[in-house]
Amino acid sequence: MREHALFLVQHHRLIGKVEKGFMLKNFTTRSITQANWRASRPFGFFLISFSYFIALMIGLIVYNSAGQTVWLNLLVADLAATVAIWVCSLLLNNASVYDPYWSIQPMVILPLLVIQKGAFDLSSLLFCVVVVLWGARLTANWALTFQGLHEQDWRYDLIKNKTGRLFPIISLLGIQMMPTIVVFACMMPIVYVIIQTPDSALKILPGILISLFGLFLEATADHQLRDFHGKNPGKAAIIREGLWKYSRHPNYLGEILVWWGMYLACLFVSPSAWQLGFGALLNTALFKFISIPMSEKRLAEYKEEYLEYQQQTRMLLPLPKKAR
Repeated sequence: MREHALFLVQHHRLIGKVEKGFMLKNFTTRSITQANWRASRPFGFFLISFSYFIALMIGLIVYNSAGQTVWLNLLVADLAATVAIWVCSLLLNNASVYDPYWSIQPMVILPLLVIQKGAFDLSSLLFCVVVVLWGARLTANWALTFQGLHEQDWRYDLIKNKTGRLFPIISLLGIQMMPTIVVFACMMPIVYVIIQTPDSALKILPGILISLFGLFLEATADHQLRDFHGKNPGKAAIIREGLWKYSRHPNYLGEILVWWGMYLACLFVSPSAWQLGFGALLNTALFKFISIPMSEKRLAEYKEEYLEYQQQTRMLLPLPKKAR
């Protein structure tokens, strides 16, 4: 009887070990499978594209049913689409799902507004061409650097570690809503011109040229940076050539000039619309007081000579700095 009981105990222990091993194997298999799909670039692109399609449909429905002014309809639809992207980012557990939104946002909104208003004048078309060039380049840059849904922007990881359970709310308000509102404010001068349909496109040309110069500046800076990193793969290497010889952030300067050019184009059409420069001002402040300081703090952590580089160069303007 004792031997029979001992056999039963050993038998149950053996079954327990087998079951535990089976469960552990299943858990490990599921973890590996999950890691595989999250690390898949094509599947990540598909999920993000599907998320943006949903956001577009929601934005169109909200715009057509809001029943307010064009300005308010656009804003509410833009915010609704942002909330949709936020929900998708929570489902996919990656706040970087939002990253291409702020460059796609104007490329979708402005051409659709032109079509909806039937504003096929030269001024509106010029604005749309510049915006599409701007957005397509930035979206392509995002696509080239996208590795999969297993990674998100290092800044988001930093914020997540600091905020813990509050991160979803911080993600909605800070990471997603704030850039959406800033870019919407930057678009307001263009929306104004599309609605006003000026008689002559010549009025907007100086502003358009400034925006095109900004595009050229940031495209050149990005090309020089990619070329440098291709030749110097080490993380500690600091670029000191081209536009980067005198400016630490020439690409950001180009981005800032794009939206100031848009505002000036609007101002040349209607000087009374001076208050619409709020977007360009807010965008400049965002770079100067948030994006650049965060970036430089991180760069200084692993680039030994970065503090010296800061002292020798200007933050934005690619001009020689006088030695003190």
